[in-house]
Amino acid sequence: MIQGYPPEFFEGLRKTARRSAERVVPLVLELVSPSSVVDVGCGVGSWLAVFRERGVRTILGIDGEYVDRGRLEIPHECFRARDVTRPLDVVERFDLVVTLEVAEHLPPEAADAFVGSVTELGPVVLFSAAVPGQGGFRHLNEQWPPYWVERFEQRGFIPIDALRDELWETTEVEWWYAQNVLFFCRRDQLDRHAALKQRWLMTDRRRLSVVHPKLYTEKCRLLSELSDPRNLSLRASLRALPGQTARALRDGIRRLRGMTP
Repeated sequence: MIQGYPPEFFEGLRKTARRSAERVVPLVLELVSPSSVVDVGCGVGSWLAVFRERGVRTILGIDGEYVDRGRLEIPHECFRARDVTRPLDVVERFDLVVTLEVAEHLPPEAADAFVGSVTELGPVVLFSAAVPGQGGFRHLNEQWPPYWVERFEQRGFIPIDALRDELWETTEVEWWYAQNVLFFCRRDQLDRHAALKQRWLMTDRRRLSVVHPKLYTEKCRLLSELSDPRNLSLRASLRALPGQTARALRDGIRRLRGMTP
């Protein structure tokens, strides 16, 4: 079971998700044209609200009991509380399944079951998950895309890099979506989505694992701060970190200084 999240987590998510969704959803609709969408790990439903505003008739949001119903951006009857680390017990099927920046919050032992759950809900999945070192609140399983590709392919779904080129430099979309978002489509359904199939033909699987410049720049800034002798409090914090994490950060500091281990 996923632990609860504080209200400020969902408030921050609402602001960033809504703005990004308003840019991304029209692109998704051009490629898939769904009449029904389910969002697994929907938070307060910001992405679903935008799909609904754009004419999608049937929506369903799934997330934990910890979601404050008073903050929902979708009708209460369009939300179901579920433990997403377990089988979801949802009988409906949908044209599009959305799950964005959710999988990294689940323990590694839940990864296979989670992919199984989302692929049972529909033939096309819009998916993103944090990469190693991305960082975030309660990230338990940051992985490069091939980790997830393997699990989707075991269920007959193929990866399609359809959006990242268009989103990469836009300021309207948060960098983590631009960096991580991929489609997965059930292979036997690909011919039903001509535009998506065209993007599949253009997908270079050797370049699925990428790091956005904004993430790289932020990590460099943090390492630079840690290497500054004036930041004694940061050094104290470093000493308080678990051994493996502290060693990794110290190695980064040495590299920044041009030192050898």
